[in-house]
This record gives sequence, structure tokens and C-alpha cells, in this order.
Amino acid sequence: MQLGQRVRPFSGASATRRPARAGSVAVRAAAATRDPKQRIVITGIGICSVHGNDPDAFYSKLLDGVSGVGPIDRFDASEFPTRFAAQIKNFDDEGMIDKKNARRYDDCLKYTMVSGKKALVMAGLEKERCSEGYSQVDPTRVGVLVGTGMGGLTVFQDGVSNLVQKGYKKISPFFIPYAITNMGGALLAIDQGFMGPNYSISTACATANYAFVAAANHIRNGDADVMIAGGSEAPIIPVGLGGFVACRALSTRNEEPVKASRPWDCDRDGFVMGEGAGVLVMESLEHATKRGAKIYGEYLGGAVTCDAHHMTDPRSDGLGVSTCIELALKDARIDREQVNYINAHATSTLVGDIAEVKAIKKVFTDTKHLKINGTKSMIGHCLGAAAGVEAIAALKAIETGWVHPTLNQHNLIEEVAGIDTVPNEKKQHHITAAISNSFGFGGHNSVVVFAPFRE
Repeated sequence: MQLGQRVRPFSGASATRRPARAGSVAVRAAAATRDPKQRIVITGIGICSVHGNDPDAFYSKLLDGVSGVGPIDRFDASEFPTRFAAQIKNFDDEGMIDKKNARRYDDCLKYTMVSGKKALVMAGLEKERCSEGYSQVDPTRVGVLVGTGMGGLTVFQDGVSNLVQKGYKKISPFFIPYAITNMGGALLAIDQGFMGPNYSISTACATANYAFVAAANHIRNGDADVMIAGGSEAPIIPVGLGGFVACRALSTRNEEPVKASRPWDCDRDGFVMGEGAGVLVMESLEHATKRGAKIYGEYLGGAVTCDAHHMTDPRSDGLGVSTCIELALKDARIDREQVNYINAHATSTLVGDIAEVKAIKKVFTDTKHLKINGTKSMIGHCLGAAAGVEAIAALKAIETGWVHPTLNQHNLIEEVAGIDTVPNEKKQHHITAAISNSFGFGGHNSVVVFAPFRE
């Protein structure tokens, strides 16, 4: 099924006669109260992931429960206590980057450029491949806000190694430019000639959601008509792996890596590293309508908060997260009862999984109507890109009417009793409104709300 098709949320003869649910009607009514300049729609989606660069193929593999976790072969990890990750292998830039820069760029930059340009192609706005659509936009009113948690980590690692082993004269002139976190979005803007708001946000694993919230605000404030927003990360290198090992954050299930990421399971022992990028083209409804763009979903609202508690551990009571969810729903102008799907942060960590569930239960006192799943069970934790990739999973769930499984659900913690975590098998689910949670080191909390687009 291709993105942008008009699809029914359920198949079969009986499904075609299914009346619209009250939640859908209420969400539609809430969205309609906004001025078209204030409504934010999704007109393009771009992804780089362990399951490839195509959002349809990516989501198909998620629905099938295919894990991308396996042994690391990019470098010799035999001396590390964790020797596996959800590593992108044989990355194909699909001609989106010229050969000279393909040799120079850090993988973080490559993922930003490819996902960003593919999102623009889908939106009909990419400069080289969609010249007619590109000519319809004012480049001074198109911005780029693609963040990253750690930036060009490989370039940084190599620069430090050259300094120590060979001296400063062997440091590449691209060391600083390619290592800093703003460069991916800057290069995408340079490539496309977009002169609107452009900066990077770096809030660890909450980065991409922060970018979505900020991008939406730029559009609603009248700073831009279109924003390319999301996150990118390429941390699976010795210094990245070693750093998280030192934090004692990673699973060490080396004999069964596919079973390592197991959100809410009693036998979880840490998260699994992942990588990639997830980018959305966000646009005012007014602007998208004028140019006849396909619309793949609607961004209703979002929020960010801080736990103000600890560098790496979340608040045990979940207060920062529950407050963030409530603020996001307020921004979206919908009631909690209208949300029936949550793409959870669900990292498979001992403290984090419980804190998130507590927060969800604070807000959603009745969880019987909810489906809550964990994308990281299949693609690992993409860190600064996680919220971007998981936003795409949420949008695809809205489009297809299917929510992907959470893998490795065999011995669930008591805190999720009564909650449908979509254990091990996909499920059909007509989504009225979805929230996507992402939280980061430093106590950064972020929640965004998506819904099917209706006039």
C-alpha cells in the first residue's frame, strides 16, 4: 500500500459499513476550529532505517514483526560487553548525494540528506526532481529543522584519533563543520536553497519531537509556510557503543540479540542501539491546499517539558511525562478520550519503561480503548532520530489501520496489566488520534499528536 492512498481503516465487507466513531468526529471537529493557516499537515515523509529508506517497506516489515537487530560488523566489537545493534548495512544514498560528498560526509549527514530529500520528493518540492512543484514555493518561507543528539560522531572520533596519533596537521578541515549538530539541516537547506528558519535542536533522544513542535510553531507564528523537520543519528561506532556501555544502559543479550529489546518485559536488561533518520515535511493546510499537495496526516499539537530530576533516570512518578502529555493534548485541542493509540518511548530499560506506564495511567485513567506499542523492539533506539522514525510509524498506523506488534512480550511487568501492548502480532485498529512519546537524557520530555486528515 502506498502512502497517500485513500484507504479504509479495516478491510472486509462488514468494515465498509462501519459507522464513523465518535472519537473521529470529535477530533475532526477540533481540527476544523483552527484557521487553515494554523492547521499543520504532513505532505512528505523521509526515512533512513535498518529496514531501508522506503516508508512503505519499513512499515511492512514492522507489521510483519521483522527485527533489524543483529551482530555489529562495522568494526570489531568482540571486546565490548554488548556486541549487537540495529545497524544499517549497505546503505544506499539513492543518488541523493554526489560522489565527492558521499565520500566525505559522516553517516549522520548522509541520513539527514537522504531522508530530507526523499521527504521533499514525496511532497513534490525537491529542487532537482520536482522543479515544477519547487517553483510554486517561496524559498524564503521554507525552513529546515533537523536535529541530532550527537552530530557527526564518526568525524569527531576520527579527528581526535588523528590528533593523538599523528598530530594536528592530520586533522581534516571538515572535522569541525561535519561534527557540529546543525550541519545536517544547514547542508539540506544549502542544497535546496531554503532560506527560512534553520537551526538544530539537540535534546538527546527527544530531539526529533522537539523539532516537530518548534517547526509547527514557526508555521503557526507565520515565520514559514513549510518546514522540513525531524532527527538523524549515526552512533554505532566504537566511541558511541563504548559510551553507552559505560553508562550501563545497554542490553548484553549477545546470544539472542533479536530478543534483546523487550519493552515492559520482566526479563529486559537495557536498550539496543539503533540509527537512521526520520524527517517530515510539515506545511500549513492553506499552503498545501493552494498547491494541490497530497496530505498524509495531520499534526494536531505537541509539547515539551523537563523532569528537573536526574541526568539519565526519569522521575519515578512520571510527573514530567504526564504533564507533557496533558499539555500536548491541550495544544491539540482534543480530550484524552479521543486518543486511542500511543507509540511509546519504550526503550526496554528497567526504570524508564515503568515510569512511562505510570505517566500514561495518570493521564488515561481508562486504558481499555488504547493500543500501546514499542517500535524500538524491532529497530532499536535511534537516539536523536528515534522520535522521527517513530512518528513515521504512527502516521503509517493511522493510514493503514494496522498497528505493529511489540516484540518479545512474554513475561510482562504488572504495571502494564490491562493495557494492550500489541504483543508479538500486529492488530487492526481504527486510529482516531495518536500520540508519540520521546524522552531524553537530561530529563527532556516530548509528546506529539497526529490524526487522520479530514477536511
